[in-house]
Formats: sequence, structure tokens, C-alpha cells
Amino acid sequence: MYPTLFHIIPDDRVRYAAIFKLFQHFGWNWVGIFSSDDGSGYKESQELSNMMSQHGICTEYIIPLIENIENDVQKLKIVRESTSKVVIVCGPYTHELHRFASRIHSVIGNITFIFPPSWSKISHLYIGDFTLINCSFIFLWPPKFNEDDGAYNYTKFPKRLHDPKTEDISIFNFKGLSSNTFIDVVDIMLKYPLKPNSTDQTFIYNSYTTIPSFAYMALYVLARALHDMYMMNNKSKLHGFQHKLHKYVRNVHYIDGTKFHFNERNENPTDLILHSVLFANDSCFLLTKISTLLGPDYVPETFPNMSNPRFWKTGKVPVSRCSDPCLPGSRKKFGSSIHKCCYECIPCPEGEISNISDSENCVKCPDDEWPNEKKDRCVPKLVEFLSYTDDTIVAVFSPVSILCCLLTGLILGLFIHYRDTPIVKANNRNLSYLLLVSIMLSFLCVFLFLGRPVDVTCMLRVTSFGVIFSVAVSSLLAKSIMVCIAFKATKPGSPWRKWMGTKLPNSIICVFSLVQVIICISWLSISPPFQDQDTHSYQGKVIIQCNEGSVIGFYSVLGYMGLLAAVSFIIAFLARTLPDSFNEAKYITFSMLVFCSVWIAMIPAYLSTRGKYMVAVEVFAIMASSTGLLGCIFFYKCYIILFRPDLNVKIVIH
Repeated sequence: MYPTLFHIIPDDRVRYAAIFKLFQHFGWNWVGIFSSDDGSGYKESQELSNMMSQHGICTEYIIPLIENIENDVQKLKIVRESTSKVVIVCGPYTHELHRFASRIHSVIGNITFIFPPSWSKISHLYIGDFTLINCSFIFLWPPKFNEDDGAYNYTKFPKRLHDPKTEDISIFNFKGLSSNTFIDVVDIMLKYPLKPNSTDQTFIYNSYTTIPSFAYMALYVLARALHDMYMMNNKSKLHGFQHKLHKYVRNVHYIDGTKFHFNERNENPTDLILHSVLFANDSCFLLTKISTLLGPDYVPETFPNMSNPRFWKTGKVPVSRCSDPCLPGSRKKFGSSIHKCCYECIPCPEGEISNISDSENCVKCPDDEWPNEKKDRCVPKLVEFLSYTDDTIVAVFSPVSILCCLLTGLILGLFIHYRDTPIVKANNRNLSYLLLVSIMLSFLCVFLFLGRPVDVTCMLRVTSFGVIFSVAVSSLLAKSIMVCIAFKATKPGSPWRKWMGTKLPNSIICVFSLVQVIICISWLSISPPFQDQDTHSYQGKVIIQCNEGSVIGFYSVLGYMGLLAAVSFIIAFLARTLPDSFNEAKYITFSMLVFCSVWIAMIPAYLSTRGKYMVAVEVFAIMASSTGLLGCIFFYKCYIILFRPDLNVKIVIH
């Protein structure tokens, strides 16, 4: 509102910023306020309380220090029952603080006070109890003038009380007993001036104030601006210069060689000094500088180590919080309290972490990560798939699959060796060879399901065993059909004789297998399977699996394979009682019964599992159904070939 108004004395915002940083440094967020009973104390307490709430610091109470005994009862109760261990004093000095503090002496002994610069007249503080001001803090504006301009130094109170000079100082500052009780401090200063470089620093100038320093600065700036304006106007007499003067005031950048400037708010950026009031013994006290804080355009970044017990009334840094801090891995839960500093700490929910103290919200971990045990950081999830090195089930499947494949190869070699015997020639030995090769390949395709899946193995998994089983079941279907045709062709003049031979079974196998091949090609062309990561089914695990791509394609392959098995089962069941010495229909019936039972049982087990166990169900179904085909069709024939050659005779039709 007033662009020509310049502030030499710093704004209170500097001190507020320093207070906020001090509180954050020690983790204080629960404080009380004592304010003087005047307009400045009320305004300062309200402004400070509002600004603290914006920085996450709550005010438990604001107590105006009023000289009214009747109102003290409720205030004393509030302070006695309060949990805050830090109290800020607002407004100018008032004796009411000492009166009020004397009534809660035991409570004051655990409270750390923060005094404003207006309380820097330490001799007034001494009037009260040592317990009140000891180990308290005062923010002070440092002197801005050079030592040559009359800066006073202070040290602890001397013990040479016989010195007339120190006796006068002690009478005034410490209200010592003396007949001369009306000594004026100005007279003492004039009587005993302290030289800047003097070693005679034997007393405390405890009526410390920086007002003369700022008054000196204001005078100097104004004089410097007037001088510059006078020189710029050729030393002529100036008329109506007041409205021009502010431009020259702004251009003042040095005071006695020291840098100086006004910022954009017409304020003088000034350092702020934090002092600790410490009693050396029962008769004197020290004013100890703790740290220098930058202001008002700056925010203090660090504080020195203040863990020394002498800084604190209880011998250690006080804890002034409404609630204990929430450790990493938990978050705040606010209840019915109006203060945001009062809360409960609850653990973060599953899948979320908090890595800072007093977090209000937990953060969800990325999909490929999971909280550690303390829930204070995310760690990579365990990767799960059927591993060759880590899973026992793979160690079982692999050798069993290889042994079954070798056994099937051995049976194939046996059938080739005895290819001219009646039991091998019955029901088309070429179909038997094709069926055995298909069963061998079905055992080998198990390895497509083991190990870490990739896009190629995902595309080959279902399609390979789908086509292989279609060929195998088509072979059995052709065998069943040929049994029926052979029985009907034995009748004289039967038209079924023309269907005898190898063309019909080969055509059946090619046509029915080709349908499955077309289904697989269409599936791979439209929406093929691919490697996928399931991050949601299990907590703390990433499942590396194959995504079917098209669910319709996946179930079409299985459905068609089931349809072939059902048709083959029906035909074999109808042909099982035909009079043939080596009628395979009853063995095909049992094999299809086993095959269908395995895959029907696999469906609910497959849908109810996830991850590597779902893959294990598929592998088990493939191996069980292949073993069922091999055992039901060929084990009895091998028994006859090897152990009952007397039964391996020419087929006789009754």
C-alpha cells in the first residue's frame, strides 16, 4: 500500500520461518502459546498459530497472561494437563508470566520456552525464577553496526564485586542491595564505556537490544540517500524532494563498507541469531549463541548439534508431540480430534509402503515389486515358473517323460521287428506305427511346458500337443472304423469290401488331423499365445506364464480333441463285441475312456489353479492320457509277442 515505506527492522516472518525450522529439526509439532494481554501479543499469537498449522505444527492452547486470579484456575488446569513440552511466548515482556509460572512451578520445570526478540532485556527475565528462563531460547536480531560505532560485548557476570564499576552494574541489572537504587543504565553506560577491542570485558550488558543498531542504520541510509540526491542535482537547493527520495534510498548498497540492500518488499534481509539462556550457577547466567539463521528470504537448512544435556532442562531433547511419530511402514489415521497432529498409526495395507516417518498415505508398489517385511520399501517380487533348477515337480516330470518316450520307442522297435506276426498285422500295422510315434511326440512335448516360457514356446505348447493328440485319436478312430468294416466285409457279396485297404484309414487321419491344424493356424494368425506376467494372483509373486491370446482358439483346440475322442469312444464301444481274434475295439474303448476321464478331470483343476501349478496340471494330463493310450493299446500285445507267442497265430474268424 505504501511503496515508499522501507523496513529496517526485519519482519516477523523471518522469526516465524526460523521457529518452524527449529520445530521441524527436533520433531516438535505440539506446542503451547503464552501471549501478553495486549493487541500485539494477541495478533502475534493468532498469526503464529495460523502459520504453524500450515507447516504441520499444532497449537494445543493459547493462554493470554491476564492479571486476573479468577481466570487462572482454568488456565492452570490446561497447562497442568497439557502434553506439549514447548511453549512460545508472544508479545512484549510482561511480569504476568512470572506470576503465572510461579503457580505451576513443577510443570514449568519440564517446559522449554521460546522467547521473542522483545524479551531480550535479560535483566527483566532474571526477576522471575531461574527455572522459568533457564535452558530457554531467544531469537535475536544481530547488531548491524560496526564495532567502531559502539558495539558492546558481553560475558558472564564477574565475581569481582569489589570493583566499583561492576558494583554499579550489578545494582542495576541484578537489583542488588544498595542505597543507590535509582541508578540509570544510560548513566552507567556513559560512566563505563566499553571499547571495541578492550580486554576489560568483565560484566554483562544484559539490557541487550538492537534498536540502537537499526536506528543507526535508518539514519545512515537516509543520510546516504540525501547525499546522493544532493550530488545528482548539482548541489542546488532541493524543493519538494520527499517524493523523489525513495529512489535514492533503494539504491543504497553499502553501509560503512558493508553490503546492504532492500529486497522487492522494501525489507532489509537480516540474519537471525538463536541464543540459549543458560545459568552457570545460582548467581549468573550466560547468553550462548547456538546458530545463525538466514532470513527473511531464506529458510534455515541446518541446526548445529544440540544434544548436549546442558541445553535442556531435563538433560535431553524434549519430546513435544500429540502422538508418537508413525514409523516407516505405517501411516496416520486421524480420529475425532480437531488437531491434525493427533492420530493413530496403522500398518500400510498389503501391497503398499511408506518410506518416511509420519506419512499420511501409503504408496502402492509397482506391479513387479512388493513390500518387504517392514513395509518401508518395495522389493522385486519372486518370479515363479516351472524351473528346471528349483522345482521338484520338474525333476519328476522330466525323467518320467524321457522314460515313457524311450519305452514307447522300444515298443515301436518291437512292433517293427515282429511286423509280420498276426497280432501286429491285425488292424493295420501302419496305423500302429503312426500311433506310437504320436505317443512318443506327446511325451516329448511335455518339455515345451517346463522352464521359463517365451513367446515361441507359448505358441507351440497347446498347438503341438493339440495336433499330436488329434493324429493319435484319429488313428484310433480309423482303427475302430476299420474293425467295423472288416466285420461287415466278411459276408459274401458285401459292398464293404471296396473300403478295405489303406486308403480309407489314411484319409480319415488326414482329414480329421487337418481340421485341427486349420484351427491352430487360425488361432496363431488371429491372436497367438504370448509370454505374460501375472502380478495380481499371488501376493509377492510374479508368475511368468503363457497368455492364451484368444480364449476361443484355446478351447476350440481342446474341444475338437475331445470331440474326436468321444466319437472314437462311441465307435470302439459299438465294435468291442465283434468276433475277431485280435479285435482292438475293446482296448480302444478302454483307452478312450481313460483319455476322456483325464481331460474331463483336468478342466476344473486347470481353472482352479494359477501359476506353475496350472502348468503342472496340463503336463500331468498330457502324460497321463499318453500313458493311458500306450498301456491300453499296446501292453497286452507286447505281452503276447514276448511271453505268449503261442497266441500270436493267424487270425480266425468264426
